[in-house]
Amino acid sequence: MPKDSRVELPATKTELAFKGRVWDVVTDHFDFNGHTLARDFIRHPGAVAVIALNDAQEVLMIRQYRRPVGSYLWELPAGLLDIKGEALETAALRELAEETEYQAANIEHLLTFHPSPGGNSETITIFLATGLTPVATDYVRTGEETDLQPTWVPLAEAADSVMRSEMKNSIAAIGILALARKLGV
Repeated sequence: MPKDSRVELPATKTELAFKGRVWDVVTDHFDFNGHTLARDFIRHPGAVAVIALNDAQEVLMIRQYRRPVGSYLWELPAGLLDIKGEALETAALRELAEETEYQAANIEHLLTFHPSPGGNSETITIFLATGLTPVATDYVRTGEETDLQPTWVPLAEAADSVMRSEMKNSIAAIGILALARKLGV
């Protein structure tokens, strides 16, 4: 069975090409099979996402505007790992509450993946959340988050929408299809 394997190839030099608000673009120089290579990529802090499932087998999704693709996308609640030392599960529960005003009694790892490993260091971990109840939060949404529209969607309908390319957000697509497979939907 195929399995990715981590390898340590230390950078001999790293140059900062662009300093961003959330991520940076760097050039890493490293030795590979007797040759020195240079690769530009986005250095990203990583992120978590939550696929929240209720007893009716509906998933809690949000609609959010995404400027790079000029679209409102249906997504899972998600966010950056931007609080130093915060555990992945804690970040996932925080994002769920901030973006949907729900809390979960149970949270479990669903899967972890690299969305664009050819040019981005980002790793995303998706958690499955169950035992959901509404929660009040003092989080103040800003920017595109001011227009979030949390909505319950039947899991089978969401999976069909992904397969028809009606939902194009990669985190949502991967999470929905992984949960559908896990549950045999």
